[in-house]
Amino acid sequence: MGSSDYQHQALAFEPEPDLLQGRVIAVTGAGDGIGRALALAAARYGAELVLIGRTVKRLEAVHAEISAIRAGAASIAPLNLEHAVARDYDALAAAISERYGRLDGLVHNAAILGSLTAIEHYDVPTWCRVLHVNVTAAFALTQVLLPALHRAADASIIFTGSGVGRKPRAFWGAYAISKWSIEGLSVLLAEELSAGLPIRVNVLNPGATRTRMRRQAFPSEDVTALADPGSILNPYLWLLGAHARGVTGQSLNCQAPRAVATGA
Repeated sequence: MGSSDYQHQALAFEPEPDLLQGRVIAVTGAGDGIGRALALAAARYGAELVLIGRTVKRLEAVHAEISAIRAGAASIAPLNLEHAVARDYDALAAAISERYGRLDGLVHNAAILGSLTAIEHYDVPTWCRVLHVNVTAAFALTQVLLPALHRAADASIIFTGSGVGRKPRAFWGAYAISKWSIEGLSVLLAEELSAGLPIRVNVLNPGATRTRMRRQAFPSEDVTALADPGSILNPYLWLLGAHARGVTGQSLNCQAPRAVATGA
């Protein structure tokens, strides 16, 4: 199958009630926006969630929502991707291995926008911060969790991309470059894990979605015209479940082409 076939399957997918039954899935940026919506949806379809984020109060709120769906279906893993050091990543990996023994899914959703500024005037510390949070931290977290992913029978890694990560757009600066880098990291990792190993790696572009980052990038935009985070999740669920077994190295959209916009 080609990428267009996979794209059609992702958009047309209708998850069954037990789609993620028994799967352990870690989601970064789980306290808000797409990460929160995905964590709640995955819990409804049977998954156990590891909620990763920097704001404990938000993670606790999502944990409470998941507990109302199914008691004991989530754990909280506070991690500030901007300031975390090696021991923080190691501690998270050890906690996941001790509690669950494996990891069936890892969804990279956390990111920061930085500033929408011309390269000529872009603040260097801001550039470094965006690249660190959006790319280096994703690489480090993936690396430290690969042993747990290898212990799963059918593991899936999903990076959240962006339209400006496929075709960089003027003034999107470090964010565009970080998302372009994520596209490359995903392809590279998919190639490395393709030799008979059950870990698949893909990128999803959410498109124009009603999130805090989108408001930051487009403050005057009519938010009622944007997709709600809960409405764009079926491609994520498809890639996390058994239906997408063998699908790797793809960069797909969460919305039909006319609804996919450049930007956050």
